[in-house]
Amino acid sequence: MIIASFLFFLTLFLGIGLASVFRADNSRKDYYLASSGVKPSMAGLSAVATNNSGYMFIGVIGYTYVAGLASIWLMFGWILGDFLASLFIHKKLRQATERTGEASFGAVLAKWSGGDMPVWRRMAAIITVIFLGSYSAAQIAAGGKALHGVLGWEQSTGAWIVALMVLAYSSAGGIRASIWTDVAQSVVMLAAMTMLLVAGVAGLGGVDAVIEAWRAVPDYLDLTPPDMVMPGIAGLLLFIVGWMFAGLSVIGQPHVMVRFMALDKPESMRAARVWYYSFFIIFYALATGVGMLSRLYLPELGGLDPELALPTLAVELLPPVLVGVVLAGIFAATMSTADSLVLSCSAAITHDLARDRLEKPWMLKIATASVTGLALFIALRGSSSVFDLVILSWSTLAVAFGPMLALLALGRRVNEVTAIVMMIVGVGVALAWRQAGLQGMIYEGMPGMLAGLAVGLLMSAVMTPGKAASFAQSSSGIGRTSTR
Repeated sequence: MIIASFLFFLTLFLGIGLASVFRADNSRKDYYLASSGVKPSMAGLSAVATNNSGYMFIGVIGYTYVAGLASIWLMFGWILGDFLASLFIHKKLRQATERTGEASFGAVLAKWSGGDMPVWRRMAAIITVIFLGSYSAAQIAAGGKALHGVLGWEQSTGAWIVALMVLAYSSAGGIRASIWTDVAQSVVMLAAMTMLLVAGVAGLGGVDAVIEAWRAVPDYLDLTPPDMVMPGIAGLLLFIVGWMFAGLSVIGQPHVMVRFMALDKPESMRAARVWYYSFFIIFYALATGVGMLSRLYLPELGGLDPELALPTLAVELLPPVLVGVVLAGIFAATMSTADSLVLSCSAAITHDLARDRLEKPWMLKIATASVTGLALFIALRGSSSVFDLVILSWSTLAVAFGPMLALLALGRRVNEVTAIVMMIVGVGVALAWRQAGLQGMIYEGMPGMLAGLAVGLLMSAVMTPGKAASFAQSSSGIGRTSTR
């Protein structure tokens, strides 16, 4: 029954994705932006399903299993940072997408002010492919972990299933297929997490019994995270601010922001935000509760792999047919993000990295297939946890794109030399921070984004209009030379 239920939902997702091909018009804008005709409910649910990836089902559950109630500060900081960013950036990005007529995230930023940044755009494409590819690998790996935890199959089997599903419908319908399946997947994700929470509480005798059981675990209801940089309220505030920057980092994620780029009109952004944050808050709260319940049911996982907590808990609590629903929910989370990542990488390759822009439909599909294959290869060979791999990719993309997008949205003109230096400094600081082992104390995106913003503010203030124009002309010459 587990396999039958699981396969039913996989078939449903595949059918929805493939059905989108009947709305496709074989243009690059349709393949990557669904012809900018996505309704706010679809955009909001798709964006949140993409954001709440296998990282939420596997990584966050694993972190909460270890950290306990203190993990709520991660949720609070992340959602608050995400929300604050949406207030002044998302609508302006949608307006810039319409103004530039571009289909890739990097190209919209490069042409935001009317010119172009060909050198920066190629650098951005390389970073996109490397880190979104790694991010996609983490989602594929999460699917493998889920299948292993529920059915005991080799993790590689689940990875292959996720990759092939994503390739099938993403190649067929592009981002429209991704958005349509995201909406269906978000419903299954929410149902799966709700079932686990309800069954877990009922199995222990109700809410009061659950709270007493948590109290019996040393420090599990302590609101102080175990990995703060300093003790006391100052350390807690710094922890929250660090994860606020993780939420703010959404502005540097092409696979999430492209949902808002594809919105039917800029005025729909408020409605899309309501759908997005309503689902986000509910789902994250459910995930935190399930993660804490898993510690009570599965204390033996502490010495093994906490990221297997959710699928293992499903097997213990639910009848087989509902275990299949949970497994489908985990796969839905991984696929809803993996397909978005693959398509964003494909857009970067065909529109920003290629010497001549690739426009033909078969070229777009080959790029999508190539990225999917790369992500699968990384997933089959990698050993990093889903949580660590997602945070590394998330933070690097955030510092590469976030500071520049923030300055552009605030009305500051950013020329190409400033954009390049901002990217190099931001990524360099973030990677150095992680290499020094400091990411456990403060999320590396925070110093990286602050460094990039500081450089951007300084250089945009001292760079005179004449120098900016001169550099823009020389950069355009480089771009023309490189495409001949």
